[in-house]
Order: sequence, then C-alpha cells, then structure tokens
Amino acid sequence: MTISPWILLLLAVPVLLLGEALVRHIGVLSRFNIPAPVAGGLSVCVLILFANLAGVAVTLEQRVDETWWNWLVLTEIEAAQRPMVDVIRPFLVAFFVCIGLNASWGLVKRASWQLPLFCAISGLLAILQNALGMTVATLLGESPLLGLLCGSISLTGGHGTAIGFSDVIVAAGYPSAAVVGIASATFGLVAAGLLGGPVGGRLMRVHELRSTEPTNTHPPDGGVVEVAPSGLIGDIKALGREVRPTIAHLLIIALCIKLGAWVSFGMTQLNLTFPVYIGAMLVGVAIRNICYATGIKWINTRIIDLWGSVFLGIFLSMAMMALNLIELANTAGSMIVILALQVIMMAAFAYFVTYRVMGQDYDAAVMSAGHCGFGLGATPAAVANMKTLVEKYGAAPRAFLIIPLVGAFLIDFINSLIITGYLNFFG
Repeated sequence: MTISPWILLLLAVPVLLLGEALVRHIGVLSRFNIPAPVAGGLSVCVLILFANLAGVAVTLEQRVDETWWNWLVLTEIEAAQRPMVDVIRPFLVAFFVCIGLNASWGLVKRASWQLPLFCAISGLLAILQNALGMTVATLLGESPLLGLLCGSISLTGGHGTAIGFSDVIVAAGYPSAAVVGIASATFGLVAAGLLGGPVGGRLMRVHELRSTEPTNTHPPDGGVVEVAPSGLIGDIKALGREVRPTIAHLLIIALCIKLGAWVSFGMTQLNLTFPVYIGAMLVGVAIRNICYATGIKWINTRIIDLWGSVFLGIFLSMAMMALNLIELANTAGSMIVILALQVIMMAAFAYFVTYRVMGQDYDAAVMSAGHCGFGLGATPAAVANMKTLVEKYGAAPRAFLIIPLVGAFLIDFINSLIITGYLNFFG
C-alpha cells in the first residue's frame, strides 16, 4: 500500500494534535521535553513498522512535482524542470526563515559581551561534537557521515536541523540520514533532561554557590524569551487575534523563501554543499538586521515565533511519520557508542569550559546546566534544567537571558554554518 504525499500532508495536523495529547497525558514525555510532533509522528511511524513486520507493505511517498506547490521554494529556472521535491520543504524552509528573522544584532547588544561569548563556546561545542562523531564512526568502520549525524546535526541542532540536513547527507552517500538523525536527536533530548541537573548541582556543591537575587526566572530587563510552545491550537488562536500583522508577517516569510531560493541557487553554482533552507535563512537575517539598522519596526518577534512554531510542528510531524525505522538496524550499535561518548563530552565541556568561560559564578553554573539542555537536546530542555536549579538555589537572571537567546535563535544559524563547513571541507 502506497500513501500519497498529499495524504501525508493532510495527516500532519491530526498527528500533531495526537502528539500534544500524548505529551499532556504521558508524564515521561513531558518530563524529558519530547516535542509533540515527535511523539505523534513516532506513534504513526511505529504502527507502520509493525504493519511492515506483519507482512503488510506500507510505503509513504514524500515527493511531489506539482509546480503550484514547489514554486515558492524553487527558482523559475528550477521550477521549469518540474523536479521532485519533498512535500514538507515549504514548511521546513519557512521555519528556518523564522529563525533568521529573529536573529538580530539587537539580541547581541541586549546581553552585552556575554552573549557573543556564549555563542562562541556553543559553536566550539558543535565543532567538537562533529569531530568526535566522525572520528569514532571511522574507528568503528562506519561512514564519517554517521558521526556527523550523531554530532551537532542532531544534538546541538535537534530534530529540525536533522531533517533539514537529511537530503544533503543522503546526496553525500548516506541513505538512512533522516531516520538516524531523528533517532539521535530523540536520544539527545532524553540525555539532556538527565544530565543538566546533576552537572549544575555538582558545580553548586563543589564551589558552594548560591544566588544573591530574589527568586525569579525572568531576564533582568523584564523581557521574557518564550521557548515553550503553547500547542498548535493556541498558536493559531494567538495569530488569529492579530489578523493584519499575522498576514503581513506571512507575506514577509514568503518573500524570504522566494528570495532565498535564488540565493541557494547561486550558492550551488559555487559547488557548495548546504541544506535547502540556508539561502532563505540568510535572507531572513539580512531583512531583520536591515530593519534594525534603519529603525524600521516591521518585524514582530512574537508573531514570527508563533508562525515558526506552526511550521515546525507541521513539518516535523510529516517527517516523523515518513521515517523507516528498519533502517536503524544496521547502525544502532555504532550509534549508541558515539552518542554515549557525546554525552560524556557534553558533561565535561559544560563542567570545565562553560562554567569557567562564563564567569565561574552562580549564573555560570546555571548556564552550564542549560548548555547541557540545548547542547544535547533543545532549548525547552535547557530551560527545564535551569528552572530545577533556581527553584532550589535561587534566581539566575543572566542565565535566563542568555541561554534562551542563544538556544532558541542564534545557535541554529551558527550550527548550520559549521555543518556546512564540515560537509564542504571533509565531505
């Protein structure tokens, strides 16, 4: 039985809502910050796996060649050739455009010198994750691309980046890229929830650290970076309360996608390897910072966040449903070895590097716990780790400003450039 890509698209919202229900009612999913689209999509994916094992062959088609659907993410030169394109690509690219539109120089100024410093050590961690993964994979007799997938693509990057780079890794010679990347990212989320608290707690005990601030998890300037999704229905309701700005921002996102298609096309002419969303994300960064430099207040971060949450939920749900878990069988052992070493390195990096570089004080210890969260998993995991500590030891306003800004907005951009560099120089 072959399921059409359009059926996959129609199932995206029901499966996303299923995932949200599972996360609400199954405590372990909520505790480890498992994203709702991952929970819902994996449920369908496992059902398909059981059907295939029972002898009922089920195949999910993912690519379409309809120009009306693919036009936005292709140049006119490419669209004229009617290539087969993943049906999820518009949602994937739109999500990373939202990342770009929220990456402004104003964010850097907001946290002074510590924000670029933390960006730098987060980028260093991503580089080390890739180096470790590729080295261990080679020693185990596996493709270095497996190590890259078990490196910053899935750990620092998370599920979104794993899917975003899957086509590039497949083209480079690793056909199981999507399923391996998603499996690694899910492993990382669980590990992130287990690791951050112990690392931060040990720093507190060894260095006898306590907060001097009143209990409060908000940034010192009164602003709050929202990192926990409210759910698809909540996001849509919030967007519906501001119809004109919502439509205007959707048009800006569409413009970035179309201009980004041309940027990406130009980069391919230089024989560079990169994910399909890089061009559009760069356009988003350029537009946001032009607006910032000229004082034009066209971009509303909250509305962009809401759109990004919607796009992420839809494309992740579809991507998870289409995974073929059977492909994990041949690499599961090597993956476990690589990921176990990544967890050890993350703990050591947070304890010895993040803590010392970020000031060797209470906020630095809380940031170390947060770094374990998004260095292995995602920003919600980072925030959850930090909240656990501040509830016991006191507020850490600097940590709650810097970690969400880097984890939710800036690290995806930095990590994409690092991965692209690895693919071009070591691929």
